[in-house]
Amino acid sequence: MVLKWKEEVNGIVKQLRPELQELSEYIYDHPELGHEELKSSKAHVELLKKHGFEVEYPYLGISTAFKAVYKGEKAGPTLAYLSEYDALPGIGHGCGHNILGATDTGAGIVLSKLVDEVGGTVIVLGTPAEETNGDKVTMADADTFDDVDVAFCTHPSDKNHASGKSMAMEAIEFRFYGMTAHAAATPFEGKNALDACINFFNGVSTLRQQLRPTARVHGVIKEGGEAANIIPDYTRAEFYVRAMDMPYLNELREKVIRCAEAGALAADCEMEWGHYEASYKNLITNETLSTLYNENMHSLGIAMVTEPRESMGSMDMGNVSQVVPAINPYFEITNGKAVSGHTTEFRECTLTEEAYRAMEKTISGLTLTAINLITDDSILKQVKAEFEQRFK
Repeated sequence: MVLKWKEEVNGIVKQLRPELQELSEYIYDHPELGHEELKSSKAHVELLKKHGFEVEYPYLGISTAFKAVYKGEKAGPTLAYLSEYDALPGIGHGCGHNILGATDTGAGIVLSKLVDEVGGTVIVLGTPAEETNGDKVTMADADTFDDVDVAFCTHPSDKNHASGKSMAMEAIEFRFYGMTAHAAATPFEGKNALDACINFFNGVSTLRQQLRPTARVHGVIKEGGEAANIIPDYTRAEFYVRAMDMPYLNELREKVIRCAEAGALAADCEMEWGHYEASYKNLITNETLSTLYNENMHSLGIAMVTEPRESMGSMDMGNVSQVVPAINPYFEITNGKAVSGHTTEFRECTLTEEAYRAMEKTISGLTLTAINLITDDSILKQVKAEFEQRFK
């Protein structure tokens, strides 16, 4: 049944493209770091209001988050599209969140043109700070998705990768406390917090031999002392601890904390730890939903790569995927070239005609997938059954 909608969906996408291209390029020209995306979030909100959405902005007390809702005239499921728009320090939109946000907001707008006929409710969520303190975590914890049936987020890339996995991650800071002394005259009167911190790093390096190959532990010293002739009484390190699932992440976190405790004990110092950014759960793709999306993309001439990605990081979409059926596929914007994210080269790819054509195809695929779910209750039941089986 969804095939009869393809021409109409593609037509709406074509009509909307100039506005979405303008949105993406405006955000490209005004890069803003996480929780500073005042211009970017406002641009999304203004476009959504123009197309008839009711918008709560700010949302959940977050100044750059929003929740935009379009309720169709007929009853039906609720589909959520998650938009990102934060930039990276120094290189702006090297992760492509300018076109990411335009794509997911665009999919929400296109679907809103159809739900009066097919039924359902469309939600577009503006989700700040994915690169640091991702507010999808805040939204998942605040029950934002309790009334949502399915959630989508897409990401630009150098391949059309199907939704797969991401690593669970905790962002932990370790603070070491010692006692100052003159490093030349009376070092024996001090307690060297830098020694404690270095002991900790050495302990983590020793631990790595016993880690699973997929796990990652990496950190930096953010505060290491003030002068070479003063025994430091305070140091601070920030670490990311990553694993492919939550049980092993919990185990690994405790091992890393024990390394910090041992480092402090060896240097006769004290240690405290805490989180400096939100922790991300691992992405669990709903395979039924992913297969449906992949088939729709194939009907649009896009072959999705289903093999696992060679490398992966962590994303706050992982938290969403563990409270509602979700996918996070990738769309190619690099015209067949291998280009890494978080680079100036990838940033420039977001402005190309190839990227905008990919944006159009992705919006069409997202919309057609939503129509499948709305018009065929059996498919939605399969999606939900997989989710319930996974998390029961």
